[in-house]
Amino acid sequence: MHRFHTHFAAVLIASLLSSFASAFPSQQSAIDVYAITGARIVTVSGPVIERGTVVIRNGLIQSVGAGVAAPADARVIDGTGLTVYPGLIDAYTSLGIQQPAQQGARPAGGGGGAQAAPSTPQQASQFSSLNPTQPVGLQPEVQAVDYVRPGGAEIEAARSAGITAALTSPRDGIFMGQSALVNLAGTTTTEMTLRSPVAMHVGFTPLRAGVYPASLLGVFSALRQMLLDAERLRTANLIYEKNPRGLKRPEQDRSLVALFPVLTREMPVVMFANTEREIRRAVDLAEEFNLRLLIAGGAESWRAADRLRERNVPVLLSLNFPRRATAQSAEADPEPLRILRARVDAPRTASRLAQAGVRFAFQSGAMTNMADFIQNAAKAVEQGLPRDEALRAFTIRPAEIFGVADRLGTIEAGKIANLTVTRGDIFDRGARIAHVFIDGRPVDLRPSAPAATATASGVNASGTWTLNINLGEGDVASTLTLEQQGGRLSGSIQGALGSAEIANASAGAGGEIRFTAPLTIGGQTTEATFTGTISGNEMRGTVQVVGRSPGSFTGTRPNAPPQQTPSTSPPSEVSK
Repeated sequence: MHRFHTHFAAVLIASLLSSFASAFPSQQSAIDVYAITGARIVTVSGPVIERGTVVIRNGLIQSVGAGVAAPADARVIDGTGLTVYPGLIDAYTSLGIQQPAQQGARPAGGGGGAQAAPSTPQQASQFSSLNPTQPVGLQPEVQAVDYVRPGGAEIEAARSAGITAALTSPRDGIFMGQSALVNLAGTTTTEMTLRSPVAMHVGFTPLRAGVYPASLLGVFSALRQMLLDAERLRTANLIYEKNPRGLKRPEQDRSLVALFPVLTREMPVVMFANTEREIRRAVDLAEEFNLRLLIAGGAESWRAADRLRERNVPVLLSLNFPRRATAQSAEADPEPLRILRARVDAPRTASRLAQAGVRFAFQSGAMTNMADFIQNAAKAVEQGLPRDEALRAFTIRPAEIFGVADRLGTIEAGKIANLTVTRGDIFDRGARIAHVFIDGRPVDLRPSAPAATATASGVNASGTWTLNINLGEGDVASTLTLEQQGGRLSGSIQGALGSAEIANASAGAGGEIRFTAPLTIGGQTTEATFTGTISGNEMRGTVQVVGRSPGSFTGTRPNAPPQQTPSTSPPSEVSK
């Protein structure tokens, strides 16, 4: 009788477990198993497999090869005519970063919901830590992962361009904070995050609104001072921890403590630098403090390739190539030769870095049309960059630089199943994205559409402006050409006061604009600082020239930047 009850109980438990399993499917069900068969597979880690199969199970690459068979429980995707690549990585962006609801406060966890408007326009583009010990813009303790939120049109556009993961960080401030490497899919920030923090990010744009540092010299002075202070605090902490008796406990500073891993080379430092002078200054600063340096932007990095190679400094090279923002105004002077040369040089930079032996990875550079990400890399290929080097700059190179080559960057068994699948070679003009897998799951793709012309900074300064500059002797006409990337500006000024590139340029959330440029007055050239605001197609403000009383300027934009329309390219094959 006892055996009967025991057997009956066992049967009952087995029946209940079976019912439970059918009600809640196993994680190893076919929905988590995919097989792309008969495809051309570019593994990056080995030779190209002209016709093979990639099997994905539970978010990982289970197997890959010419003789691999599709499992019985897999959803099979016919890869005939398709090419499978490792998922593309954007090596520097602000994807997924939400602006803080108010200065000094982090967004509430979980995302969603309306956010309170900031009390001043300038606060809308600023990121601050809790209980800061340094002013906004000089807080290295800010963590990008605290501001990352899933979803949104920008992430969708990036995925539709074949991007599966990105290094993301705020782009404001001098110490911009610590970046996070995220997958571009997932319902929570935790699910998206691959690694955090990855690197400390530094910019050389002075702070606005009269806050120190307000000049490039002040920026480097502030950076050096904080690094020196951090060194002293770290030394004091080590002495105290070794033998605290009789010693006053060192007073802690969150911002300085955040710099400890930078000083010990545990965390690399990404310095945003485009001009040769900025890049060489960045290398000098890194040498002074023995930092692990990465250069982001790198427009003129090929001019400093000798220093970069000697110091083994990688470049996160922007693919946001300069181009004329609007039709040239009939009243404007021809563009300076150096501006024209910059547009010609941009697609050649990658090839020059490769020839010089400088490591680099591609980044989007805050481009407004993510379709340019691959297209501009293809232009670099046309200018001499080998295709395999271009692909490595999209895949394994950023994975190596960010310390995740053991899980991303190649198609190998055991790695995360981030895949970009194209119809046609990825660098051919006729190629298109057919499928994108992130964490082993296909994502819905949307037709590529440029972002709205209004930028995250709240204004759109790009275009050709006609300026009237008054330094106390009547209006002097000049032409100002601007190109905006997020809150950063670049461009040139030309006219009766001389022709030159602008520097230290930025655009604020409320329409604030600031830049410096050399002006030639009375036969002498001196630095002038322009500070003002933009409203629609008009700008006005003050000009401060060293040794002179403040002047003023006004500007109009005769040809406003055209509104971009969505691409008419056919929808992706996943969405069919």
